[in-house]
Amino acid sequence: MLRIQELKLPLDHAEPALRQAILKRLALSEQNLVSFTVFKRAYDARKTSAIQLIYTIDAVVKDEAGVLKRLAKDKQIGLTPDMNYRQVAKAPAGAPRPVVVGLGPCGLFAGLILAEMGFNPIILERGKIVRERTVDTFKFWRKGVLDPESNAQFGEGGAGTFSDGKLYSQIKDPNHLGRKVLKEFVEAGAPEEILFVSKPHIGTFRLVSMIEHMRAKIIALGGEIRFGAQVTDVIIEERRGEKHIAGLGLSNGQTLEANRIVMALGHSARDTFEMLHSKGVFFEPKPFSIGVRIEHPQSIIDKARFGQYAGHPILGAADYKIAYHATNGRSVYSFCMCPGGTVVAAASEPGRLVTNGMSQYSRKERNANSGIVVGVNPEDFPGDFRTNPLAGIAFQRYWEEKAYEAGGSNWLAPGQLVGDFLAGQPSAELRSVTPSYKPGVTPTDLSLCLPDYAVTAIREALPVFGRQIPNYDMADAVMTGVETRTSSPIRMTRGQDFQSLNVKGLYPAGEGAGYAGGILSASVDGIKVAEALALSTTERAAA
Repeated sequence: MLRIQELKLPLDHAEPALRQAILKRLALSEQNLVSFTVFKRAYDARKTSAIQLIYTIDAVVKDEAGVLKRLAKDKQIGLTPDMNYRQVAKAPAGAPRPVVVGLGPCGLFAGLILAEMGFNPIILERGKIVRERTVDTFKFWRKGVLDPESNAQFGEGGAGTFSDGKLYSQIKDPNHLGRKVLKEFVEAGAPEEILFVSKPHIGTFRLVSMIEHMRAKIIALGGEIRFGAQVTDVIIEERRGEKHIAGLGLSNGQTLEANRIVMALGHSARDTFEMLHSKGVFFEPKPFSIGVRIEHPQSIIDKARFGQYAGHPILGAADYKIAYHATNGRSVYSFCMCPGGTVVAAASEPGRLVTNGMSQYSRKERNANSGIVVGVNPEDFPGDFRTNPLAGIAFQRYWEEKAYEAGGSNWLAPGQLVGDFLAGQPSAELRSVTPSYKPGVTPTDLSLCLPDYAVTAIREALPVFGRQIPNYDMADAVMTGVETRTSSPIRMTRGQDFQSLNVKGLYPAGEGAGYAGGILSASVDGIKVAEALALSTTERAAA
């Protein structure tokens, strides 16, 4: 099979035009093109008057070798790579059951891969099953009643469940593990288009049923999933001068023996990070970002990005990606942009307010929202990060508490009009843009809940973004604070064998461990860690 890349056609091309373009590109007669499938479809909207679709095509042709030889100079034509997933190992007889801690995207795929290889993993999730968790989360949004163990951060599906459901990433993926992830999602009920559109997404409601299907598959393969099972202790033994994991203590008082444990905690498991650090597990601080959510009418973003094609069914709701390097040395950039979505309450601790963005599959809500965030470094954290690698958690908590207070200490989020923010004055009322955050927004001054350098950098960046996207800095656009959970503030550093640097058998994984950022990258990391664990078990068994 041949792969053709960068095949460009007008946005509104007729269906037969794609086949004709393939024939022309390959210089083939009609009878020599056996069949073709679309592997990827993207668009180029740089010229809004002439938007193009860009295809990657897999084609079956007669005399494949001859076509390749004839077109050898065309770097966009070659053999289709083998992207099928193959198991790297099989559980040896009597192999101890590995444990996976956390049932977000990373833990879900680590558990699935281990189950497929016959390891019968035990998966521990501190929160509830996804349906019950959804009820608790929506209750918080409607009534301001927070369950610290069942919310937008904790529970089956992880933080990605209440997000835009984006399924694309910029990670290097030479083994095509991302394809395995997408195929599993389709098998679980995701639309097949996620296999070929350039920026696939699912949305919260679809993710809920998909997670249930994947849970059932893991159990059918011999895995076991325990909910309400928070890890409160780790048992570490000293053997021949090395630390080895030996088991876990759970919140229900039980002890679980295990010599291989995947820690797929997610970026908000702060209490678990603190426990692991107190037990001597190696951590180091890492940079992340802090900022706000900004909302515009989606129609403004559509018009700016697509011009006369705004609202086109193939293009859908427009997204954007912007960045600026401020004169104070700080980077300001859009984060987790949600077309046609909502700003959501993502708190997981009492008295600490956090925002995030979410979309449904349709992306048809009135507003576009995105994080506008500023990079922070360990040097910005309180105290000495060299002696306290968890200092970033204290930094996050401080500004989340300030946001809670600025909103009125009742789970209303602090908000400010862009015009007032740029003028350095508090907002007294909201205008044409209605914020989507629930339970609600309190007009105030966002400088009360952001570091001064972040305020300065964002004020400098917004007019620049307004020149890149017309009306981006419109006075009535709404900013809601505060966004602190852009990524994990720590890294549970691991070696080339994917194990903790100083505790054998402990496999830090995913976003919480500092090795992923989003649903797809976290899922891929879960697969990598599961494979490393499986290989270590089979190698030891062979030895």
